[in-house]
Amino acid sequence: MRVVDLRSDTVTLPSPAMRKAMYEAELGDDVMGEDPTVNRLEALAAEMVGKEAGLFVPSGTMGNLV
Repeated sequence: MRVVDLRSDTVTLPSPAMRKAMYEAELGDDVMGEDPTVNRLEALAAEMVGKEAGLFVPSGTMGNLV
């Protein structure tokens, strides 16, 4: 049996595949809507729920405030 610790994202380390994905990711400044990764994520989220646009926020608390 494999145990997975889900208490917090601060007690885990990224796998080699995760590190590679981070290293190879396109970079941009999301402040002005120019981060290609966030733009793709928002477009995918909007498509999945049938909306015209999506909005990424970094936490559930922030999402509740929007």
